[in-house]
Amino acid sequence: MLKVYLKKGREKPIKNGHPWIFSGAIQKVEGEGKAGEPCKVIGADETVLGHGYYTTQSSIAVRMLTRGDEPFTGKELRKRISRACGLRSSICANAETDSCRLVNAEGDFLPGLIVDRYACGVSVQIVTAGMELMREEIVHALTDTCSPAFIFERSGTEARGREGLAPAEGLLQGAAPEPLIIKENGLKIGVDIAGGQKTGFFFDQRTNRILARHYAPRRRCLDCFSYSGAFSLNLLAGGAAAVTAIDISKPAVEWCRRNIALNGFDASRTDCICGDVFDCLRTIDRRYDLIVLDPPKFAKHPSEVPKASRGYKDINLLAMKKIVPGGIIMTFSCSNAVDPRLFRQIVFAAAADSGKDVQLLHVLSAGPDHPVNLAHPEGEYLKGLVLRVY
Repeated sequence: MLKVYLKKGREKPIKNGHPWIFSGAIQKVEGEGKAGEPCKVIGADETVLGHGYYTTQSSIAVRMLTRGDEPFTGKELRKRISRACGLRSSICANAETDSCRLVNAEGDFLPGLIVDRYACGVSVQIVTAGMELMREEIVHALTDTCSPAFIFERSGTEARGREGLAPAEGLLQGAAPEPLIIKENGLKIGVDIAGGQKTGFFFDQRTNRILARHYAPRRRCLDCFSYSGAFSLNLLAGGAAAVTAIDISKPAVEWCRRNIALNGFDASRTDCICGDVFDCLRTIDRRYDLIVLDPPKFAKHPSEVPKASRGYKDINLLAMKKIVPGGIIMTFSCSNAVDPRLFRQIVFAAAADSGKDVQLLHVLSAGPDHPVNLAHPEGEYLKGLVLRVY
């Protein structure tokens, strides 16, 4: 087994449970192995800190799996997958919701592995070399734990490329129904599991979409970056007077229209627009009672944070100019590199430039099927604020 020795003074985060070791923290590596090979992590005082897997391809050289001298085994992998799936059982325990995230990478102490449940089947993302070496055991564990009708892989991420891995996408076993329709919050949602974003859907906003219903009655709503319309559906279900959905992707706009029809909502209350949200907000001449801003990741790397900050400020300032007095803005960022404090500062700057009085009503994050390892704040990627603007 590879032995990774840390520099003096670099042990504390690992002792506290942080799962990442950057290459700059490593004094030396003994042994040779392919990317993702299991390794033993040793402090400068020769204490064994734990076990993980090692790669030279990424700036994150080691991802930790255990603490102390206990190695990570296939049995432990199956145990953690089973535990993670069991913790989600209450989410899908009723007729309202049949789909959610089952395994949330570092949040479930399985860095590099994401598993989403889609009704009768699952979609998998394997994004690191270490998890790639455990591929067969992961599939077996999911089969035994979930008995899925299908397992679909969506491992075509940029993160996988940074690990030196080729994209891997397609059906691993079984057959996915066509069309694939899931249930969330009592709504039916068609999912493009092969061609949609992420693993096909964004489960992290499920609880926040329920909150959107609370503010929806009789309001004229604007759903920006609407994707397949999940926020729009919840706004309509909550009694919105009208909903306009905007997304730059033509396929996403078509999915939004289909999902509105699938749930039997009055088409006269909805308008699905294919366009750039920034341009639309600048040119639309009407005002709204409620605006949802749920943009894609503006900063994929720390170096992109300044540009992303300008984008977040711009989009929030535009929304504040289009909201009626007393209206509600639900604004989000899913950029890991933009931490919650910075996001709040950006929104404050937009409010200051708007010249309007703004109240903070809620601070939001992902739902409980997206747990965060408390020692790994980087896992808290989704940040949201609910504002009342005067």
